[in-house]
Parts: sequence; C-alpha cells; structure tokens
Amino acid sequence: MTSATGTPAYRRLSVEARRAQLLDAALSLFAHRAPEEVSLDDVAEAAGVSRPLVYRYFPGGKQQLYEAALRTAADDLEQCFAEPPEGPLTARLSRALDRYLAFVDQHDTGFAALLQGGSVVETSRTTAIVDGVRRAAAEHILDHLAVDEPGPRLRMTVRMWITAVEAASLIWLDEDKQPPLDELRDGLVEQFMAVLTAAAGRDAQTADVVRAALALETPDGPAGGLARRVLPVVSDAAHLL
Repeated sequence: MTSATGTPAYRRLSVEARRAQLLDAALSLFAHRAPEEVSLDDVAEAAGVSRPLVYRYFPGGKQQLYEAALRTAADDLEQCFAEPPEGPLTARLSRALDRYLAFVDQHDTGFAALLQGGSVVETSRTTAIVDGVRRAAAEHILDHLAVDEPGPRLRMTVRMWITAVEAASLIWLDEDKQPPLDELRDGLVEQFMAVLTAAAGRDAQTADVVRAALALETPDGPAGGLARRVLPVVSDAAHLL
C-alpha cells in the first residue's frame, strides 16, 4: 500500500510490534531466497514500509537485520525439542521432529541457507547462533534421557544424531521433499534408537539409558516395530556370537 505521495504507507505501531513486523517480513523472504539475494528494499516492500524506516530499526543495515532474523528463527528451532518428560521416548522424539521438520518445510531455502553457511552475510556471530541451536537441541534430548551428568560417549552419540537430523533435512530439501515427512520422521526416530543401542554396547551409562527408555516403550510403538524388522535380519548372524 502506498500513500498519495508515492511512499509506502504504514500503520503506527509500537517499537516492539514494528520490529517484529520487519523481522517477520525478513524471515518470509529468507525462507525462499538465500540471504545474499534479499535486499533491504525487498524487506521494506514486503513489510509495506519505507527503506529509511527499516534503517531506523536496524541501523546496522542488512547484516544486523539478518542476524536478528536468524536469532528469531533459532529461538523457534531451539524449542522444537522441548517436550514434557512423560511417556515413551520415541513418542516424544516424534512430536519434537514433527515441529522441527515443519519448520524445515516452511522455511525451505532459508533453512538450507542458515545451516549450510557460505552466505555473504555469514559471520562468527551467525555461526555461533546456528551452533547454539545444535547444542540446545542436544541438551533437550539429554533431558529426555533423564541424565544429569552425561558422559562423553553418550553426549557424542546425541550430538551426532542431531547432526544426522540436520543433514537429513538438507538432503530432504535437495531431493524435492521426498520421502514424505512422516516417513522421514519415523526413520530418524528409529535411527536414534539404533545408534543409542549400538553405543550401549560400549558404554555402561548409555546401556542404562537404553534399558530405561525401552521399559516405557510399547509393542505397537516405533521401538517395537523396529525390533520386529531388525531381529529377523540379525538372527542370521548368530554364528558371530
């Protein structure tokens, strides 16, 4: 919308509301275009305001706006793995991944740009923000495992899985969003249970975590389905015992 003078017209908003509006506009653009392809003029147009107004709220220009938008997206991502510590672990992971993958689906190109890096606006600060998301996700997973002081093997296993989730999300985008999201989610949940079980063979703490987690699982849940599919395969390897 424009005024009679040809400049963008806008409603008077509070400082917080106007800042949020500009960040929403920026995030919507970053969702479908790489950060270096988005200009302040694009953000101003998307928000229905003038370029000087964008500068008023983000005097550092595009870099400051990008970092603020990234921080907003990171806050949302960090909360994806937050779940009440109740019920089977696989059910909690499934709900967390539903939120995470919905974010990936919604932000599309922007998600890839945020995590792959290489942007002309990438700095040590933006890298730290993205790394903070990974660390926060790992801490949420460790909370789900009810471990107060995770050892290095368990912590590494969890962080490796977070990296796998991230990589799978990027591959999913690159593969035209195939397989379907529910299949991707279920595969990632099963992968976590598998790598956790494998790590349990070398680490007593992880073994205790696996026993406690499996005690809450049900035959018709993801862990039960995984066991029914895998056991017939590994039973052929009985000669290795």
